Amino acid sequence: MMTNFNRSATVFVLLVLSLAFSAPPARADIDIREITSSKGVKAWLVEDYTLPLIAINFAFRGGSTQDPAGNEGLANLMTGLFDEGAGDLKSDAFQEAIDDAGMEMRFSATRDAIYGSVRLITDQRDEAIRLVGLAINEPRFDADPLDRVRAQIIARIKSRELDPQTQAAQKWMEELYGDHPYARLEQGTAETLAAVAQDDLKAFHKGQFARGELYVGIVGAIDEETAMRVLDDLFGDLPEQPVTASVAGTEPGHGKQIHVDYDLPQTSLRLAWPGIDRKDPQFFAAYVMNYILGGGSFSSRLYNEVREKRGLAYGINSYLLNRDHASAVGISTATRSDRAAETLKIILDEVARMASEGPTEEELAAAKKTIAGGYAVANLDSSQSVARTLVELQLSDLGIDYIQARTKLIDAVTLEQARAAAARLFSVEPSVMLVGPSASDGG
Repeated sequence: MMTNFNRSATVFVLLVLSLAFSAPPARADIDIREITSSKGVKAWLVEDYTLPLIAINFAFRGGSTQDPAGNEGLANLMTGLFDEGAGDLKSDAFQEAIDDAGMEMRFSATRDAIYGSVRLITDQRDEAIRLVGLAINEPRFDADPLDRVRAQIIARIKSRELDPQTQAAQKWMEELYGDHPYARLEQGTAETLAAVAQDDLKAFHKGQFARGELYVGIVGAIDEETAMRVLDDLFGDLPEQPVTASVAGTEPGHGKQIHVDYDLPQTSLRLAWPGIDRKDPQFFAAYVMNYILGGGSFSSRLYNEVREKRGLAYGINSYLLNRDHASAVGISTATRSDRAAETLKIILDEVARMASEGPTEEELAAAKKTIAGGYAVANLDSSQSVARTLVELQLSDLGIDYIQARTKLIDAVTLEQARAAAARLFSVEPSVMLVGPSASDGG
């Protein structure tokens, strides 16, 4: 994933730090309102006048799954060029204007979306919005910046070619997803990036940046009327619907045994099972169950068995991964290479115990209490994190009342439901990958 962090970030960070001690604590009872601009652009808005700042986050669904064959890495490359000139302003002039506006602007690409964000000072709002609007609507993709940014990405790709963890991560995705777009390299290769021309970038931008798959979150010192004008300035002239290729649903392959042989002092372990969709009625039961198994860090079963009792790893975690076209349950850790087989057996034994017995009443009650209290701290501790959360909730179609409803949904999970979710998710053999010396196979 390519992240674009313009030079004005330093100025902006200094401002934020100067105001940080007056920032409000994280809270879950925020007032979220949906607004619609005169041109039909929708957004979720949270007004907060604590600081003279505005955070705007947005996402266009699509991402690197839309990279054309032979142009892998196109989405990622494009996001590195949005501050390299827009409208009538070439790269240097555009970046100087961004600096003068005292704003921070970022773009990035994931497998499922292209993200953008801007943080700005209220008294520079109009100029900042003008510049972001140019970047969104009229990126230049000039030859010199294109060649420079492309060369930077290729240099990073080549520097990682001998990195065992990078290579293993790619092999893992290929084994899990086969010929699905999720198995492709998000950054592309030197060869596919070399094939990208200015016309490819322009066509990709035109196809991806459309209002029909746009999700926006706005947080800060801005009222509804002004926010609606900002929406039109930024997005109102974009095409109504994107031009995107259909991406099939899939699930990670299971029962695969993968060993990547590297002479390392530690062996990394990854396990994966097919997961559960975010909208599945059993999702929250699975979420709470996973927290007990390995998602709860210091309080989880896996942490207790692997780290606390045996000292086999510094950390271990399990997680539910939800993408637009696939979901998975995963576990990851690293241990001494001569104890990899032992660690793997303990993990599999704990998973099997969870699948057959489920959690206890005590574990369920403790997990519910901790999960309910941690959401605001993790997702609502700044205007930027709130804006980002608003976008993610919209992408997942979770509803504007989700933050308030979440605690009730977690509290409603019964012991029987948690046990059923465990039995369901761990009903097949996982795919397992070990990255380390061959000797670790035998423990």
